[in-house]
Amino acid sequence: MTANLLDYDLEGLAAFCAELGEKKFRATQLFRWIHQKGASDFGQMTDLARSLREKLEANACIQGLALLSQHESADGTIKWLFDVGGGNAVEAVFIPEDDRGTLCVSSQAGCAVGCRFCSTGHQGFSRNLTTGEIVGQLWFAEHFLRKHLQTNGERVISNVVMMGMGEPLQNYQALIPALRTMLDDHGYGLSRRRVTVSTSGVVPMIDRLGEDCPVALAVSLHAPSDELRDKLVPLNRKYPVAELLDACNRYLEHAPRDFITFEYCMLDGVNDLPEHARELAHLVQHHAGRGVSCKLNLIPFNPFPASGLVRSPQHRVQAFAKVLGDAGIVTTVRKTRGDDIAAACGQLAGDVKDRTRVERRIAQQRTIVLKQVPADSTKEA
Repeated sequence: MTANLLDYDLEGLAAFCAELGEKKFRATQLFRWIHQKGASDFGQMTDLARSLREKLEANACIQGLALLSQHESADGTIKWLFDVGGGNAVEAVFIPEDDRGTLCVSSQAGCAVGCRFCSTGHQGFSRNLTTGEIVGQLWFAEHFLRKHLQTNGERVISNVVMMGMGEPLQNYQALIPALRTMLDDHGYGLSRRRVTVSTSGVVPMIDRLGEDCPVALAVSLHAPSDELRDKLVPLNRKYPVAELLDACNRYLEHAPRDFITFEYCMLDGVNDLPEHARELAHLVQHHAGRGVSCKLNLIPFNPFPASGLVRSPQHRVQAFAKVLGDAGIVTTVRKTRGDDIAAACGQLAGDVKDRTRVERRIAQQRTIVLKQVPADSTKEA
């Protein structure tokens, strides 16, 4: 069976080369050709012995993802749709800023978590991506952008956020080699502080990530209580808020940053009132008697028809942020990028052959949530 070398981190590639009767340093050369130079043809790898190149031709390939479409936003954001077979397609997004270039990467075809405010969750879940399919998004984007932006080989992507389609920690076995490839100096050489895994709160895997490959961690919190979070993030019923925050404190013992980022999607009348902000401030400052070292990132909701939810008005977002700021919590309001091409937070949907009956489950959840929304929720609090 032909091996796709994008599936291997450096350690895995060294083991593969050993099976071919080659020494470890050959794996390092090969790894650099693939990830630093973007090579997909073994014939290009001129410093490898002809005998090794022949073995690679017979036993391996460097197979990226098939590009289905590309859309560029007025603000410079670029969204790619990749075919991952079986009727599934996933999306990745590049977000350029003055001081960084961030790539948002998908980890699954669809998502099984089913958060109420996320259009990916409304598509359901098909399958996990392989390591090669995760890394392949970065491999394509980095080398496409070098040519597109004419950087003369200079690295374009400085940050990777696992915030695309899927719950990364529910695809752990493929995620870890992908992260190690991103971090490896012979690969993309990214800092642990500049690679972020976002999770809806898979507590056991947060602990494992801290032991195996600690990078920056973002937690999709979105509510200050179990009662509300149960309705917005179904995973909360399995791993409630107190258990999640305990896991965050354990993670901080290993993390490259001294804080956890809590993501909070602002939903009109649902989780954006002053009492929610006060409850959230108390939660993160006093949990287990010591609180959690954190930053709050308030995210404008990006509406889509099936959600039944509405974006919080700007004045309420600012009032919410002021309550947190006055409590001494570092709080930012995320600037919406790429929403004109449906590339903003919560909008990635790709194309998924759902096998989880998501439409029926979402309809049931929507009925529950809408019953909780006050009749005057659109008025100023």
